[in-house]
Amino acid sequence: MSESTTVQPTTNPNKALWEKGDFTKIADTMRESGTALVAKLGIKPGMNVLDLGCGDGTTAIPAARLGANVLGVDIASNLLAAANKRIQEAGLKNITVKEGDATNLQEIADESFDQVQSIFGAMFAPKPFDVAKEMVRVVRKGGRVVMGNWIPNDPTLVAQILKICSAYTPPPPEGFVSPMLWGVEDQVKERFAQAGIPPENISFERDTFIFYALYSPTTFLEKFRMFYGPTMNAFEAAEKNGKAADLQRELEELFNKENRSGNANTTSIPATFLLVKAVK
Repeated sequence: MSESTTVQPTTNPNKALWEKGDFTKIADTMRESGTALVAKLGIKPGMNVLDLGCGDGTTAIPAARLGANVLGVDIASNLLAAANKRIQEAGLKNITVKEGDATNLQEIADESFDQVQSIFGAMFAPKPFDVAKEMVRVVRKGGRVVMGNWIPNDPTLVAQILKICSAYTPPPPEGFVSPMLWGVEDQVKERFAQAGIPPENISFERDTFIFYALYSPTTFLEKFRMFYGPTMNAFEAAEKNGKAADLQRELEELFNKENRSGNANTTSIPATFLLVKAVK
């Protein structure tokens, strides 16, 4: 007779990462740039738009305000709850959000959207070829996939945060694909080509996102330390190795150096990203 065993549900590490902190504390500094970016994406009233990795609505809500019918999808339930609160406060009726995984949008029918957009969202999902395939599958023929992706080794804020933090964390598991590769043009072309979009249908440009807050860069860093999953993990690892003070110092130097506000008590930090537009 065999012994019965209890099978524990497996934890999705990507879901755990983004539910670990509270990204709304970072997203609060991204509202103006999120709205400005969406205003440049050609969204018209009545368009059907999927915002993938929507978080608490930094780009999904501005798209709805432009008159699009918006579906926001994110893997983190706490961020979706925050998004619903913001949607209700804004009185918007043309946007809904739900939990989902960018690698498998199984509940969404083929060619459901005029535009699929993901600004610093889907790039963090594993299985990038699956992500590209799903984004292309759910957009209509002639529609667009738009991505905003951080660029590896870029000298500006976010790429440097991730680079510094990686030096304090254990090596990633075998088979791990860095999300930063979504910021490499040839990688993007390869992923979309496998999904059926030829290179000539893909355009790239460098753009700037500004993190703005009415508090100091050091306070801004504290929010990353307390509420941003990757930085939280880096500090936890650094604490175990007695190197938390070193990590803090490196990041403080970065945040203060990158501040362009001209005021030590206000934060205005630009970060360069790759804006990708792919036409199906």
